[in-house]
Amino acid sequence: MTDTISAIKGLSEEYYEEVLSFRRHLHSNPELSFEEYNTADFIEAKLKEMGITDFERKADTGVTFLIKGHKDNGKTVAMRADIDALPIVEANDVSYKSKNEGVMHACGHDVHTSSLLGAVKILSQLKDHFEGTIKVIFQPGEEKLPGGASLLIKEGILENPQPNRILGQHVMPLIESGKVGFRKGMYMASADEIYFTVKGKGGHAAMPENAIDPVLITSHIIVALQQIISRNSSPKIPSVLSFGRVEALGATNVIPNEVKVQGTFRTYDEEWRADAHKRMVKMAEGIAESMGATCEFNVMKGYPHLKNHPEYTEDNIKSAKEYLGEENVVELDLWLAGEDFAYYSQEIDACFYRLGTRNEEKGIISGVHTPTFDIDEPSLKIGMGLFAWLTIAELNR
Repeated sequence: MTDTISAIKGLSEEYYEEVLSFRRHLHSNPELSFEEYNTADFIEAKLKEMGITDFERKADTGVTFLIKGHKDNGKTVAMRADIDALPIVEANDVSYKSKNEGVMHACGHDVHTSSLLGAVKILSQLKDHFEGTIKVIFQPGEEKLPGGASLLIKEGILENPQPNRILGQHVMPLIESGKVGFRKGMYMASADEIYFTVKGKGGHAAMPENAIDPVLITSHIIVALQQIISRNSSPKIPSVLSFGRVEALGATNVIPNEVKVQGTFRTYDEEWRADAHKRMVKMAEGIAESMGATCEFNVMKGYPHLKNHPEYTEDNIKSAKEYLGEENVVELDLWLAGEDFAYYSQEIDACFYRLGTRNEEKGIISGVHTPTFDIDEPSLKIGMGLFAWLTIAELNR
């Protein structure tokens, strides 16, 4: 074990500059979800340089292949990195700033991809240190419904061979560079998009008796829907219902014909999630009808909630402490953002952990999905090294 950790750390140092160049190239050349053709080509080119040629495409821009250890022990562990970027204009003044105007790696997927490439390079050099099989997954489209993970699963990514467990890594700008975070059990929320339109009858605002006011009716619906969260869900299940866009397009003296609303619903229980969808539709339509209007209510179902397998995650926590030291492994809180790695976690034992990338002395403090997001780049050493070690440790466990 100690020899393997030493070997991985040595290779992480040796490969750092190369993996750093991967990250900067990817950051400079981001591509949106399901459009990552150049990114996939870049990944395949780097794999060929490592002597890996038996990869295949999935969902057009996904890349997957196997790494086999020195002995087949019947176990398979999957490693996943997402490769897509976001529609954000980058505000950073750095040499590796995005060259694609309006597209930016603002969620660290360039880090995930380069870290996995580094881990693959390490694992390819250390096949005599582990038994079993590693399934490597470079996944497209994490940032856009229906999520690349769901498409890969439909195309059989969890078959032939079927992984016993799957490991995912994601940057976390709230955690200092040099540290990582884990959480057992439920971690990230399901994420559904809510769209509804209330149709009434417009008119002069000074003569409301001649109108069916969709603005007033919409306000009743928005307030009433919160009752579903406060009175129909168990307090033990975190849930959030928020509305971020209300479009009436009337005026100070004009009642519009309709109001359009957009929001999000997030929770941690799939049965309650389905029940809440039905309750929201019934309540909104009922209120509108009772007030003389109609309501077209649509729930665009997003990613399920992400659950970290307790035993597998505990094993990874122990292994991370062996690699980094106990003081550099922290416990994560619930995170109500969505992540399509959740699809894997609904199918097989999964562990999704966080890579610390914050460095206040360097001014690297911006959150993900912001125009100034960046990372403390030496965190790539842990990004590739720990990824490789957790996989080896699991295969040999």
